[in-house]
Amino acid sequence: MRQFVCPGCGAANRVPEDRDPALARCGRCKAEVFSGAPLDVDAEALARHLAGTKGAPVLVDVWAPWCGPCRAMAPQFAAAAQRVGAGARFLKLNADESPGLCAQYAVQGVPALLLFLEGRLIARKAGLMSADQIVDWVSLAAAKAAV
Repeated sequence: MRQFVCPGCGAANRVPEDRDPALARCGRCKAEVFSGAPLDVDAEALARHLAGTKGAPVLVDVWAPWCGPCRAMAPQFAAAAQRVGAGARFLKLNADESPGLCAQYAVQGVPALLLFLEGRLIARKAGLMSADQIVDWVSLAAAKAAV
């Protein structure tokens, strides 16, 4: 059984393996669980997603509004989220608004990607990436962690 956090109300929603999570609606607020776009999160929402997502990776783009490479990667990250769909949860965390989390996860530069599985950090990568590179990296890192 997979589990995903609703972007609207923050409730955890279980999705049976034989059902497409892209079609899931929240049991509490009836919002779509997956919109196909990355979600902006703060420290509290990130903690909810890391604790409440089971059976799928969570990819976090740590970015800053003043960062040129971050702005260049934003559409690539969104395109990767569209391609991966419900295969992973894509989140965006503003580094300027969450310095404590950046310190906790040793983020030394942006853009930085943090990949979690079952709430555990399994991979990290810094620097500008294309949508293809993001999709490939997530697939490889998640596969290695599952072994």
